Amino acid sequence: MSESKVPASPLADAVRPRSLDEMAGQRHLLGPGAPFRRALEAGALGSFILWGPPGTGKTTIGLLVAGWTQENFVRFSAVTGGIPMVRQIVEEAARLRSAGLGTLLFVDEIHRFNRAQQDAFLPHVENGTIRLVGATTENPSFEINAPLLSRCAVYVLESLSREDIAVLLRRVVAGEEFRRRFACAPDEECVSLLAEASDGDGRRSINILETVCASFPGRTSTITAREAADTLSLAMLRYDKSGEEHYNLISALHKSLRSGDVDASLYWLARMLAAGEAPLYIARRLVRYASEDVGMADPSALTVAMRAADSYRFLGSPEGELALAEAVCFLATAPRSNSVYRAWGEAVALARERGSLPVPMHLRNAPTALMKDLGYGEGYEYSHDMPGGLVAGINFPEDLGEPEIYRPGSAGRERAVGERLREWKRMRDSLRESRKDR
Repeated sequence: MSESKVPASPLADAVRPRSLDEMAGQRHLLGPGAPFRRALEAGALGSFILWGPPGTGKTTIGLLVAGWTQENFVRFSAVTGGIPMVRQIVEEAARLRSAGLGTLLFVDEIHRFNRAQQDAFLPHVENGTIRLVGATTENPSFEINAPLLSRCAVYVLESLSREDIAVLLRRVVAGEEFRRRFACAPDEECVSLLAEASDGDGRRSINILETVCASFPGRTSTITAREAADTLSLAMLRYDKSGEEHYNLISALHKSLRSGDVDASLYWLARMLAAGEAPLYIARRLVRYASEDVGMADPSALTVAMRAADSYRFLGSPEGELALAEAVCFLATAPRSNSVYRAWGEAVALARERGSLPVPMHLRNAPTALMKDLGYGEGYEYSHDMPGGLVAGINFPEDLGEPEIYRPGSAGRERAVGERLREWKRMRDSLRESRKDR
């Protein structure tokens, strides 16, 4: 009887990064000088929560921190574990601590614990028996109880960009573990396709890579994007090494929307979906369009675009694609204004150029007697108590004056907004003049 072969672990687990520098994305946390990395290198990293979408590196970060601090790594799932198991882990952690070894308890999907279960961690986090690292895809403000949250720093992870995932896939393909399993490899067009199909999820990208390569046993030549698309049952759109066609199509959709051509907009949407483009990528671009090109001319456009994205997440394909089509029709036929887009650019530039100018005293909060004595909040006028609901004070830092940043357009709802702002300015100027005469 032949000896059974032990299945290899999933490729995604076998090729986890061995250092922070090998991590894909998350430069805002892990890059040189970034807050998380500074705290880790200074030995000042306590318990913390990692909040982000699936496949962004939460588990890997936990493993790397345990390796850096030389702590015992214990992985615990809030789905399958309970308080009795927590007690066992804590008892073992206390024993290891007495021997000079710390314990990092990594709790996957910590949001699935109820409030009482989360309380079980509190004393052990406080006395240092464990370093708690929680991973969640949900907003910790709503899902983690306040006492536990106050004892943990929260770090937000971002979906990986297409470029991040392409770098990740190239690193995996060049590694010893991949070459041990496969003689073939994806070409650059294929890497671009896989990066797009992964929708910001690094683990998913490696799983797709493994599926594609396993579909060509004995293959020694490279795998093309078309072959990968056929393997994944995707209708193939032309891709090139620079990814130009991908950007050409999304550009065609955006510019057709901007020109009000609803028919062409629907066509380009259909082209992208038929090519296997990630629907949520398209949904994100529709949300961007609603803010950038419709804006205050019809603020409900942003709601429609967001609801379309939520509908697709709820229904998936093909049913959810109809919600995207509805959003495209709405956006293409909506009045258009880029005044918010321009105003935001000016506001950001002004904030960066002028630096940290002091907040005017009348706008400052005064929660303590000392702050009140120092003049915080003095002169603030509560608009609801003022005639016409208007105040005469200036709400910018003194050195800025009152720059006009938002300039309403004349389309849709924004025409009325512009008229209202002009009337308010006239009334405010009149109020200031009347006060000067007193």
